[in-house]
Amino acid sequence: MLQSRQDPTIDDRRILVIEDSRTFSLALRQFLEAQTGLPVTTCGSLKELSEIIVAAPAAYAIAVVDLNLPDAPRGEALDWTVTHGIPSVVFTATFDLTTRGRIMEREVIDYVLKDNELALPNLVNTVKRALNNRNTRILVVDDTRTTRKVLARMLAIQQYAVVEAGSGQEALTILEANPDIQLVVSDYYMPDMDGFELARRIRRLHPHVRLLGISSSTDRKTSAGFLKAGAHDFVSRPFVLEELQCRIASNVETLTQLRQLQDLAARDFLTGLFNRRHFFERGRTLVDEAREMGLPVSIAILDIDHFKRLNDRYGHDGGDRALATVARGLSASAERGFNLLARIGGEEFAILFPGAELAEATRLCDDIREAIAREPLVVDNETLALTVSLGVAQIGAGDELDACLCVADRALYLAKQNGRNRVCADACEPRPTASQ
Repeated sequence: MLQSRQDPTIDDRRILVIEDSRTFSLALRQFLEAQTGLPVTTCGSLKELSEIIVAAPAAYAIAVVDLNLPDAPRGEALDWTVTHGIPSVVFTATFDLTTRGRIMEREVIDYVLKDNELALPNLVNTVKRALNNRNTRILVVDDTRTTRKVLARMLAIQQYAVVEAGSGQEALTILEANPDIQLVVSDYYMPDMDGFELARRIRRLHPHVRLLGISSSTDRKTSAGFLKAGAHDFVSRPFVLEELQCRIASNVETLTQLRQLQDLAARDFLTGLFNRRHFFERGRTLVDEAREMGLPVSIAILDIDHFKRLNDRYGHDGGDRALATVARGLSASAERGFNLLARIGGEEFAILFPGAELAEATRLCDDIREAIAREPLVVDNETLALTVSLGVAQIGAGDELDACLCVADRALYLAKQNGRNRVCADACEPRPTASQ
């Protein structure tokens, strides 16, 4: 099935900071706004907090709560945020087992201690992680409904999107239907297959999904069995809540880092667009998906006019500026829906248009050409005209992506031969610009 690029969840709500130290509150506000991009509201007392929440109870995505305020010494401020459904992170200078119990029984996201110089960055990272958790889908697998619901509730408090399965086979079915699931938390004892077998199948069928095993077995070899079967981590039951939270957070962070590395490997460093290798890997998949849905697909190749002349006169800095300008124009004009953009080498860019017939793709390319021509290129305080030429081809039912790119390249050559700053479709006559 054709799928568009998934963007992170965008939240237009605010962050609420409840802290009686004005100096610390200001510092935290500046850090959070810089790191999350969300506006921050601050208050320093329970009285202020109650007025703020009553005025706009649904305005806050997350709250950072000082456990002990002058007019709320026993966590009453935390009670207010939790009762009103605001996900909360506790920040406290006093901590013992009794305090821990008071915090954890209120179902908070996490707590951070004010006991060292890293307290502020730790708190900011905790808030960022909680906000990002909404983009992470976790599958909980356990045949005991009560146990499964407890674990799912704990993950939901952490802001994860949670899916549940009562058996190994149900888990595999859900994974097949939901490719955005990133982490599986599985019990060992299940009626149809044990956790080891589920881990082996997930590793074989869904190699990018991480798996954390859980078991109440007293046999210490159970953890080794999970890891040997392909699980990435293991926690014994009954578990310490903070330990399980940290292990899940660690696995999610690893997934994030892997995605970042994969994205870097797929991107052109200068323009930020995809590179040639990713264009062909992803492009073939998009073409196949479009064909399965009975949709047309077109492809275009774009070349910057007189790029060598510009590079020779203004050096690599001028050339780099031209490439970056074209990349911005492409992104603004064509990076929507299922379109795939890439810099495929030198001054050449490629665009794949799933769902577009030749005439539609040609029109879109003409819009791209005009948009780039309208954006001036400034090099060494000199404003230069920047134009591009494009060749377009439609991909037939049995055509290969590489061969069709060559057809588009021939059309591009024709466009350049006939004056540049124009679009030519396949072996068509060149389309003149409005000024000609």
